[in-house]
Amino acid sequence: MIFPPECKVVGHAKGRPCGERVYFLTKYLLRETNGGMELLGVTTDPLATGMMRPVSETRILAVPEEVTVYPQRVQIHNRARLVELALKSGKRCTVFIGHDEHMTFVLDPDPSAFLKIHVYDILPPRPSLSSTIRELEEAGMFGQLDITFIHTLQDISQVDADVFPCRAAGFSRTLDADPVTRHERVAGCLTGSQLVRECYGEEREIIDICPLRMVREEPFITRCCRKEREGFRTVNGKKGIVVHWGAGPAEIYGAVVSLVQGKGEE
Repeated sequence: MIFPPECKVVGHAKGRPCGERVYFLTKYLLRETNGGMELLGVTTDPLATGMMRPVSETRILAVPEEVTVYPQRVQIHNRARLVELALKSGKRCTVFIGHDEHMTFVLDPDPSAFLKIHVYDILPPRPSLSSTIRELEEAGMFGQLDITFIHTLQDISQVDADVFPCRAAGFSRTLDADPVTRHERVAGCLTGSQLVRECYGEEREIIDICPLRMVREEPFITRCCRKEREGFRTVNGKKGIVVHWGAGPAEIYGAVVSLVQGKGEE
């Protein structure tokens, strides 16, 4: 797969206003011909100076019959999404035009080139970790990391329990608002178990709904309400990172970057 990391290395030409010269950063050239658009790899004269430099070598990477232009403007920094779209195009090369008119392309799309990060979260209410990652991805925040996400969500409303953690999720009986009788089944986690013990002075059966118990693949990212569990962790034999339950977009972005770069790893 060829997918330029930055659009500044991709040139677009309809003619030859500067002769056989291209912008000095250009490594790939999308050139319009009578038969359609072709993709060239270009090498400029290494001894040349100036903004527009002579081309010393060209290589045809895709002929017009192998090239298609995606019909809608896209967020060109959402690289995982562009690979998905390129796979669906049926052509070797798919050209994309950004909202700001910058251009890029994907040649011979291969999603296996992206690191897969497993996201584990629960709902209701809103699965804030999973949802925030989708929003950051759509905005192109992870563009230069070459990663994609696999989301695994558990709907805790399907758990066979009488009492759930909190009213925010819309449940009628919750630990934060209702007394719990001895025989009621409680959906919760370590924090819920501690709350029951401190409020009622005895242990109760707790159906564990903590996202950490869902971890099956690595690398992973998940969230937990226990501050001491934050950071790099090995869970169920798998390595990943845990963010706090209320982590915001900046914290989640930083955690993903740290996970990819291995910063702070156990």
